[in-house]
Amino acid sequence: MGSELLNAMQISAMGMRAQGERIRVITENVANANTAAGTPDEDPYARQIITFKNEMDRQLGINLVEVDDITKDKKAPFPTKYMPDHPGADTNGYVKMPNVNMMIEVMDVREAQRSYEANLGMIEQSRSMILRTIDMLRN
Repeated sequence: MGSELLNAMQISAMGMRAQGERIRVITENVANANTAAGTPDEDPYARQIITFKNEMDRQLGINLVEVDDITKDKKAPFPTKYMPDHPGADTNGYVKMPNVNMMIEVMDVREAQRSYEANLGMIEQSRSMILRTIDMLRN
């Protein structure tokens, strides 16, 4: 029973690590949400997307979640904003802005936070079960 609980704790810890990385990526997106293109020919900050994968830990014999890749969002177009005095403005006065949608980022960070908290709860439950088992063995 002990090794299964330790494995559960390891799985949850890796889930927490992955969600922590997801929160870091979302934070970068939010921090750069207003970073316009510097010149008319360049693109502004592009929203980053994180993907996960299951990776078999052969030593433990369990599947763990890991970050697969962090890529730029190439599907969402860059919106434009009228700012004729900006150095990145085109001939019509429009500047390309990042393709960061704050509503999506807020929803993503809430989901990541809930997942992080769920994994933390699993670690706490496993720890509690291990401590109860140790108490039972002492008596």
